[in-house]
Amino acid sequence: MNIKGFGGIFWRTKNLEDIKQWYSKVLNIEIEGWNGAIITPQADNETIFSFFTQEDRYFPLDQQVMLNFQVENLDDSIKHLEKLGVPFVKEKEVSEFGNFIWIEDPEGRRIELWEK
Repeated sequence: MNIKGFGGIFWRTKNLEDIKQWYSKVLNIEIEGWNGAIITPQADNETIFSFFTQEDRYFPLDQQVMLNFQVENLDDSIKHLEKLGVPFVKEKEVSEFGNFIWIEDPEGRRIELWEK
């Protein structure tokens, strides 16, 4: 078996229309009429698949999954989010693994934005 990448990310939502609008406006993910989007990675894009223990506090303990979106330019993304008034859960972090910020969607799911 050869894994090519993730085929999708699926979750339930309390308010479908609000969530669709938020992801479209804030993260520029255009959600189509079938309630999803196809994201086509670029050649330099990579997806990290990683496990965390139930006690790990890297993201909220009541959240079973955290999304990480790789962005081309984190500073431009920060400007976009600030313009929209999206609060940061975590300010920009610079590490050996890249640059990161955290935001939350309207239902409180933490989202990590990452520039490699």
